[in-house]
Amino acid sequence: MGNRKNLIVLFYSMLFAALTLSCEDNGEDIETTSFDREAMLTHWADNIIIPLHNQFSTSLSNLKSTTATFVASPNSDNLSQVRLKWIAAYKAWQYIEMYNVGKAEEIYFFSKMNIYPSNTERITLNISSAVYDLENANNNAARGFPALDYMLYGIDATDDLILQKYIGDVKYGTYLTDLVDAMVLNTETVVNAWNGSYRATFISSTENNATSSINKLINDFIYYYEKGFRSNKIGIPAGVFSGAALPKNVEGYYSRIYSKELVLEAYKGIETFFTGKLNGATVMQGLSLSDYTDHMEGNPEEKLSAAILAQFERAKTKINELDSNLVSQVESDNSEMLLTFDELQKAVILLKVDMLRAISINADYVDADGD
Repeated sequence: MGNRKNLIVLFYSMLFAALTLSCEDNGEDIETTSFDREAMLTHWADNIIIPLHNQFSTSLSNLKSTTATFVASPNSDNLSQVRLKWIAAYKAWQYIEMYNVGKAEEIYFFSKMNIYPSNTERITLNISSAVYDLENANNNAARGFPALDYMLYGIDATDDLILQKYIGDVKYGTYLTDLVDAMVLNTETVVNAWNGSYRATFISSTENNATSSINKLINDFIYYYEKGFRSNKIGIPAGVFSGAALPKNVEGYYSRIYSKELVLEAYKGIETFFTGKLNGATVMQGLSLSDYTDHMEGNPEEKLSAAILAQFERAKTKINELDSNLVSQVESDNSEMLLTFDELQKAVILLKVDMLRAISINADYVDADGD
């Protein structure tokens, strides 16, 4: 009997070891597989990503409508309306720029929508020649929201002179229309994919490997935070990487009055993804990256997710202290921009090093400016 009992114990020990090895071979572990990753992916898709993309699509439709009215009748009231719809759509964009997966990655959606600073020489050449392909990568800095910023605020010194451009030369209205139409078309491509078959593909990819939805989207989130948010919006204009301030690299450079507002909207988008709460609404809460981090981390005395959120809040405080016009902030007291960058950088360490280690995901990109 004793030998039989020992054989049974040995059998189950070997079976457990084999199962553990199998999990490890597939990039899995006990902690990972016990978390409902499909539920998290479903929440991300249905309650955050798709609603935000639909909202953005609606805001672009509104922009298209007011643009058509303005081009048909260029006057100060209609210009004001286009500007209002432009900034509304630009704010909505801040919530979805990070989701560079699926069709968005395939068509280089981000590059077609928000490369700044604008190449104003290229825009002027496009307008004067009336020969351009807005789907060509050579026009990355001559299209999207930054190009609209220039077309609505920067093509001349005053509103009256800007209006005269549109009144005196139909090519300006044509280019403005074409810019918006291209943005609408590319957005429809991405939105239709999410509302179609890609949703199921995204949710079913629950593996813990380099090409799974979770790994790719978490990497995209961190990349966006580090590059699109920390570097592009604050670090590059402040001269962190160049040694000299570059105020013309501020997002929304020509309108200026919205530059800080855009940063704060982007912050809300970051917080939305991490917490799984759309605009802080608890009714929409589901499993989130914060939950995943807590689960994978175990039960430490201080949770990493709490440290990340606390650092986000400290960075937000520094952003709120900046001038509403970041061009003025860079030119008058750039030290505040540099201090803001420092607070943003602290969260990069928490996300890219501590969090990725805790959830057993490798970074899928290499940067040249350190962690």
